[in-house]
Amino acid sequence: MKISYNWLKQFIKIDWDAKKTGELLTDLGLEIEGIEPFESIKGGLKGIVVGHVLECEQHPNADRLKVTKVDIGTDTPVQIVCGAPNVATGQKVPVATIGTTLYDDEGKPWKIKKGKIRGEESFGMICAEDELGLGKSHDGIMVLDKSLQPGILASDVFEIENDLIFEIGLTPNRADAMSHWGVARDLKAGLKRKEITLELITPSNSSFKVENRTKKVIVTVENNSLAPRYCGVTISGLKVADSPQWLQNRLKSIGLAPINNIVDATNYVLHELGQPLHAFDFDKVKGGQINIKTLPSGTKFTTLDGIERELHKEDLMICDAEKPMCIAGVFGGITSGVTNDTTSIFLESAYFNPVSIRKSAKRHALNTDASFRFERGIDPNITEYALLRATLLIQAIAGGEVTSEVTDIYPKKIEDHQVFLNLENAKNLIGEEIPREIIKDILTSLEIKITNITEAGLGMTIPAYRNDVTREADIIEEILRVYGYNNIQFTGKLNASISATHAVEDYQVQNKIGTQLIALGFHEMMGNSLTSPKYIELTEDLQSEYNVEMLNPLSNDLSVMRQSMLFNSLEALSYNTNRKASNIKLFEFGKTYHNYPDGREEPKHLSLIVSGTKTGDNWAIATQKSDFFYFKGNVTAILERLGIDGYAEKSAKNDIFPEGLAFSKNKKTLVEFGIIKKNVTNNFGIDAETLYADFQWDNVLEEIATENFKLQAIPKFPKVKRDLALLLDESVSFKELEEAAKKTEKHLLKNISLFDVYTGKNLPNGKKSYALSFTIQDDRKTLTDKQIDKIMKKLQQSFENEFGAVLR
Repeated sequence: MKISYNWLKQFIKIDWDAKKTGELLTDLGLEIEGIEPFESIKGGLKGIVVGHVLECEQHPNADRLKVTKVDIGTDTPVQIVCGAPNVATGQKVPVATIGTTLYDDEGKPWKIKKGKIRGEESFGMICAEDELGLGKSHDGIMVLDKSLQPGILASDVFEIENDLIFEIGLTPNRADAMSHWGVARDLKAGLKRKEITLELITPSNSSFKVENRTKKVIVTVENNSLAPRYCGVTISGLKVADSPQWLQNRLKSIGLAPINNIVDATNYVLHELGQPLHAFDFDKVKGGQINIKTLPSGTKFTTLDGIERELHKEDLMICDAEKPMCIAGVFGGITSGVTNDTTSIFLESAYFNPVSIRKSAKRHALNTDASFRFERGIDPNITEYALLRATLLIQAIAGGEVTSEVTDIYPKKIEDHQVFLNLENAKNLIGEEIPREIIKDILTSLEIKITNITEAGLGMTIPAYRNDVTREADIIEEILRVYGYNNIQFTGKLNASISATHAVEDYQVQNKIGTQLIALGFHEMMGNSLTSPKYIELTEDLQSEYNVEMLNPLSNDLSVMRQSMLFNSLEALSYNTNRKASNIKLFEFGKTYHNYPDGREEPKHLSLIVSGTKTGDNWAIATQKSDFFYFKGNVTAILERLGIDGYAEKSAKNDIFPEGLAFSKNKKTLVEFGIIKKNVTNNFGIDAETLYADFQWDNVLEEIATENFKLQAIPKFPKVKRDLALLLDESVSFKELEEAAKKTEKHLLKNISLFDVYTGKNLPNGKKSYALSFTIQDDRKTLTDKQIDKIMKKLQQSFENEFGAVLR
């Protein structure tokens, strides 16, 4: 937000330099992000002086040029070649001297230099008004008042305003400071703490009067909760024209382009007092009626920017007897605004419901100075005052007379609110006791009325415009920012307490697994917790009635909170696939959100998604597709890293997996994973086979917390490996063989792995060949061949008896 220092000084007569004032404002919570100079005319007419044309003769080598002798207040006149048709002897003119910088229409600088024009020397330039930034005409040079003395600075002749502009990083809660008046209020309180008492000067409306009542407008408000207060008045006999220079300078200084005197006056009051206003062309208000109401969804309305918009049934509209004219508090319509032909206006000043305005502004992707203030909450008690202020300003710069009574519809006054401050709580929160009298003085300077004083604390009334001060903590913050955070003393003693921690810290486990996944070639992603409700239709496992819906969604595609992390992963996968990424591996730690009948839940998850190849292209490694078993290895590696074993394995029940597994332990699912079915991936434009895993992270953490880890020495005695090649029925799984082997030899069999599978010719129908490797080890001694052969014979007999295996 931009604040003009000159404008600010109209409210409070401070003589500090801008830097010092900026430091105080920052201490008060209005952080100054920068201070920039402003000149109403770029360059400030530096180097431009008044010249007196002593001689003017035809250029000997050019029909359209003149050679002049000009007195610019120096010892000798200077020669200047001029091409203007109206230059003549005896004129007083603006002269740009050698070295002066001027600016073209695009603001680019160029410098006046000594030169020769068609053989004649020229020591400067006689200027037209557009070359100086004083106007738009280029028909000829400017001719000044004859009484001016040669050599005086042009900046002393014209109204050049130099200003300093504060760029304030205003926080959303400080709606009260969204104007020069609001900033001045804070500045006054800050100065008082420094024992500088200055009066806050406010514009007077005492000269307001109703000249006649010939153009009455009937105002009706259908829903007072959407428009708690609405004021308006009619002004007639206006002349729309450019604003006076001082008003244009004020608006330009804060980055606004002047439009005309009526619109500029409303913008001026908005930035002066923080009250948005809107002027309707009275002659375009059909039926002499203003109706504040909502319209059916789908109603067409064209705004000032020429865009036709479809209204929502909750958009509050300002209408006449026939049509909508304005989206209340947001943007005006193209058919009812002020034009050069306007002679009468209906001037609106209102307090609209902040939530309603914010929803309309977001729905239509509009962000205006008015909506910016309305949606944060303005002062409901200056609605009429600002209307009268704007009326008098318009009359001063555009003429006219008030031709109706002031309409003020305010059925239920927005009351100031009450807060009690416990002084002991303030001391504990601040860390230092601030004397009671200083607290009272600070609160009074902030226009907070103290209504009750007790031994324990203070009861107070907070003005309605301070909608951010509703709690005791807010009052303490107000006291602190005016008292000065820098004035709170720190003790030389440092106290610290050791807080109880869990044996398993979630963030530590996440860091451990995240590091492992990155080493495996994964990239971490962060998905939006807001998602589309349409995704629920892609699976039967999620129910729309369990959605957590947003009250004010940014769009329909972001209107509910996610019940599954799958769809964020698929969106990310689709985005990367469309950009030619071939081997994609992503993981995300996050939450899902469920509105169950017995309460809301936010379980934690770890999701993995893989598509494409295992590795990138490499001359030394053949490209291999990421398949189910590769993915299963990644999943089991995570559980192994966390020391979780002994989990049960069964088919996944989630309907997104046509092929999938679920690992569980102690009757709790740890992870489900598998290949995502095609009709889901097709919705995201993904053709490749896609694998997905969903870890129930809360269950994983709980399992880690209950796991007992045992430490043991590394065995001193060697391992022995033996292999078996078995002919088996196709229905026999490796898992069954592994369980049978471990049951047969519980102590010495350390590991069993499958290193080859063969199916095809030279095998009987319905058969397959498995090549198994067994690792055998005794921690207390070296095994003999006899002992090893005995173990292998037991294993072979077990496979033959249980599975009908035949040794190949």
